[in-house]
Amino acid sequence: MTDYGYFLSSEEHSPAALVDQARMAEQAGFTSLWISDHFHPWNDEQGESPFVWSVIGALSQAVSLPVETAVTCPMIRTHPAVVAHAAATAAVQLEGRFRLGVGTGEALNEHVLGGPWPEASVRLEMLEEAVQVMRMLFTGEQSSHRGTHYTLENARLYTCPDEPVPIDVSAFGPQAAAVAGRIGDGLITMAPESESIEHFRRSGGGTKPVMAGVKVCWGTDREEAVRTAHRLWANEQLPGELPQILPTPRHFEQANELVTRDRIAENVVCGDDADAHIAVLNTYVEAGFDTVHINQIGPDQRGFFDFYRTKVLPQLTG
Repeated sequence: MTDYGYFLSSEEHSPAALVDQARMAEQAGFTSLWISDHFHPWNDEQGESPFVWSVIGALSQAVSLPVETAVTCPMIRTHPAVVAHAAATAAVQLEGRFRLGVGTGEALNEHVLGGPWPEASVRLEMLEEAVQVMRMLFTGEQSSHRGTHYTLENARLYTCPDEPVPIDVSAFGPQAAAVAGRIGDGLITMAPESESIEHFRRSGGGTKPVMAGVKVCWGTDREEAVRTAHRLWANEQLPGELPQILPTPRHFEQANELVTRDRIAENVVCGDDADAHIAVLNTYVEAGFDTVHINQIGPDQRGFFDFYRTKVLPQLTG
């Protein structure tokens, strides 16, 4: 059976609001939490981007749900040793209910220190080495590493969970899915397509969990919901590698001008038709996902949670 979690959007909401949403998600019947890890929002309309590890500490005291970053880039802006340190502490705070979702990142967040932005194949290579470094540290033993991209010298994590933190790998194509199958404890992706799952399982993923995220915009006025989704998340409809290479929110705002409101209406579930929400979630079930994390676009979070608690989740899990 597919499980349903809630996807906390750090790009749209303050730390306090994210914690409030986590509480509402647990009360509504969602079984886990994702939280995005960004330095910048995608555009200025979204307007937020708190430091994810501080928010996770607050979540550990506010809810009993499992939490996962979706996703952290442990490669350029933040050294994998620092990410491992943060993730191990989060896992201790959450009493083992933490998973680390990782990916190759976006220039939007990772170029801020002024370094180069490598091409995708190099970033995958960096990610694989970064995961190796983090797994060494999760043993709690003193570790050293001299690799192509990272150096670790006499490093030891003293605050570690009883079991190593699971590392799930984000993938949006066959090459990345193959890497995820080889090095990951699970697969993270967004589109309800079975091809990435098949690549992941054939490449060593086997029966490990596969997880997805989807955005919706609940509201009693569908047209207003479409306008809200278009204003805040037009970037979701940008094609190909463009979201990985644009460097600033302003560049995304320029690119978003190419995304029409009609395109949002066709590709994002908006409004309060329960059948429409259930239908899009069933596409993920049919593709073979174990967990789907749903994010409500916009400010009307309580209305969304009431709607899913009463109209949607009972039909999915009953």
